[in-house]
Amino acid sequence: MKKKGTLYLVQMALLVAIILLMAFTPIGYIRITPALEITLIVVPVAVGAVLMGPLGGAVLGGVFGITSFARCFGLDFFGTTLLGINPVATFLVCVPTRVLAGWIAGLVFCVMQKGKHTKKISYYAANLACPVCNTVFFMTLLCLCFFRTDFIQQMASQMEVGNNVLAFVVVFVGINGLIEAAACFLVGSVISRVLVQVLGHVRQED
Repeated sequence: MKKKGTLYLVQMALLVAIILLMAFTPIGYIRITPALEITLIVVPVAVGAVLMGPLGGAVLGGVFGITSFARCFGLDFFGTTLLGINPVATFLVCVPTRVLAGWIAGLVFCVMQKGKHTKKISYYAANLACPVCNTVFFMTLLCLCFFRTDFIQQMASQMEVGNNVLAFVVVFVGINGLIEAAACFLVGSVISRVLVQVLGHVRQED
């Protein structure tokens, strides 16, 4: 039990370190426009959710969310603008959404691992659930809290979507959302599956 606890803490520490590194370097965010970017930090969150379950996924999602909120203090134009409009709503958009995404990814993996016919695809399902949930929750809170603000309305006008919330979400997410989901689905699934196999051998040797 002590070895399992130590392994859990080591895994958590390494993944937190990776998230922090990605959050404050160009590795984690590929900038497309001042307001749009491809977020790759969902990959270590999804991997952690597979390795450590819903709680581990939620904790890592929380770290992701906190770093995202921290970037709103001058490191990210879009986030900084939202922070200036409503700090509390900006926190809700950044943090709880990522906690839920990590938790759900871990839950999907655990549930599907118990099924005879779903066990093999559980890695892929969890690594797809994380970026999809992250995007859905983030955009839902963003639209609920900020869609009527002058800032978002100006963006909607530039996108030529008017007051159509669904059209705004589709255009805003666009290609970058698909790239995020594809990267996590492909890269995250391979990494998490290999790590589960390696750690399984380590536990057997212990």
